[in-house]
Amino acid sequence: MQADFWNDKRPAGVPSHIDLTVYKSVLEVFERSCKRFADRPAFTNLGVTLTYADLDRQSAAFAGYLQQHTDLVPGDRIAVQMPNVLQYPIAVFGAMRAGLIVVNTNPLYTAREMRHQFKDSGARALVYLNMFGKLVQEVLPDTGIEVLIEAKMGDLLPLAKGWLVNTVVARVKKMVPAYHLPQAVPFRQVMRQGRGHALKPVQVTLDDVAVLQYTGGTTGLPKGAMLTHGNLVANMLQVLACFSQLGPDGQRMIKEGQEVMIAPLPLYHIYAFTANCMCMMVTGNHNVLITNPRDIPGFVKELKKWRFSALLGLNTLFVALMENPDFKHLDFSSLKVTNSGGTALVKATAERWESITGCRIVEGYGLTETSPVASTNPYGQQARLGTVGIPLPDTAYKVIDDDGNELALGERGELCIKGPQVMKGYWQRPDATAEVLDAQGWLKTGDIAVIDPDGFTRIVDRKKDMIIVSGFNVYPNEIEDVVMAHPKVANCAAIGVPDERSGEAVKLFVVPRDGGVSVEELKAYCKANFTGYKVPKQIVLRDSLPMTPVGKILRRELRDIA
Repeated sequence: MQADFWNDKRPAGVPSHIDLTVYKSVLEVFERSCKRFADRPAFTNLGVTLTYADLDRQSAAFAGYLQQHTDLVPGDRIAVQMPNVLQYPIAVFGAMRAGLIVVNTNPLYTAREMRHQFKDSGARALVYLNMFGKLVQEVLPDTGIEVLIEAKMGDLLPLAKGWLVNTVVARVKKMVPAYHLPQAVPFRQVMRQGRGHALKPVQVTLDDVAVLQYTGGTTGLPKGAMLTHGNLVANMLQVLACFSQLGPDGQRMIKEGQEVMIAPLPLYHIYAFTANCMCMMVTGNHNVLITNPRDIPGFVKELKKWRFSALLGLNTLFVALMENPDFKHLDFSSLKVTNSGGTALVKATAERWESITGCRIVEGYGLTETSPVASTNPYGQQARLGTVGIPLPDTAYKVIDDDGNELALGERGELCIKGPQVMKGYWQRPDATAEVLDAQGWLKTGDIAVIDPDGFTRIVDRKKDMIIVSGFNVYPNEIEDVVMAHPKVANCAAIGVPDERSGEAVKLFVVPRDGGVSVEELKAYCKANFTGYKVPKQIVLRDSLPMTPVGKILRRELRDIA
């Protein structure tokens, strides 16, 4: 279907088109917003608030350090490996202002995963939290990283409080394993040395890559999706267009400089990166960063302090919050937007959330490759549960059969997306890019969908064997490749099984070599090699696996057994 098919299906106030000429880059969005909303709060974390003016000043100091005290040049890659702390936006916007390409890195990665991403991206610099120093030390010799910047939890707190927080984290909670990286420059020193340098102007266009966002591949190892300044600016403007939907009072849903957005999802994940770092930026709104959303009592305690108007989450998180007895006593009078993404929303969760908060959860759809939002439901009563809404302005959907022919409305097929937010391609993988992007700019998603005649889209199945655990993509091939390297494993297969907490969980079937292997051994091996969400929740030992005549494992059959 062409993009204009959806024009008369959008709610009141939402335009059909965006103007891509209003900004030349993400930097321009950032610098304009910092001037325009200078005295408004931008980010809050651990009791400290940065205004837009503070963020402007601090990111300029970070950029100044990179330009004056390192030999990094525009286009070099810098990996940023931090949870939701204030140093994250300072480092990311600072790096961009110095002309560098940001490589978002999950702080929970194991050494194996870090090594692949740092080497594949060719990162020359890394900003990390000291809790991960031991792993950094382990992988560093295998990478091309020359510049290390080390942050600590208390860096941006007043001196005495910062010292206390750092001491508690290191000595009391023992969250900083011993390591030795004498070449690392402390974040505070970077800020001191970078202050006062006039920034050298950086020439970037909408076509230049801003971020390398790694996403699992059907072939196992993650690939870097090249998201350009144009992709990110487009998606920001598209989401903004949806925010301009008129509420029952005839006013815009999201108002400039007045909203408090709670940000529990990790900023290094593309969903929160675009929503919290980018969209809130252009509207001058306030992000409250939640560093550890798994600490639900602590999370609820933080929510008590705010009259929050927006919350970005996913099914697992909504369930965990609602199970906390104090949650229902919070003040929800300002809450008008609850967005769900990353994984399918369960109907019962959505209904319960609305009955407690009075706010309907709005589900959308997207991929790392689409920066990430491709479609969303209208807000309020117009949202339709069980669908991912309608494509964003200037975005087209179509479904195709196995031969690539476009199917009629109401028919099941592979969903394809076209729009200004679709990535430039995979970093240094022209073959992988060609598999998913055609000459007309259509991106194959690997998801099976139905577009209803009224324009709403339902995702009904996955063509790929991907497993989605708490909003994170897990690729069976990656799990199998790593487990097959275990000396006692003859064969294995990974599948996704339904899980009440995380939506899906990984289940692993293993055929041991002669002499056998224990489930405990395999569990320990997986824990050492995978980030937590990829670790199989269930491991089953078997004599054999179902296969096709040519030796391909039949995962579908294993799913039926499970």
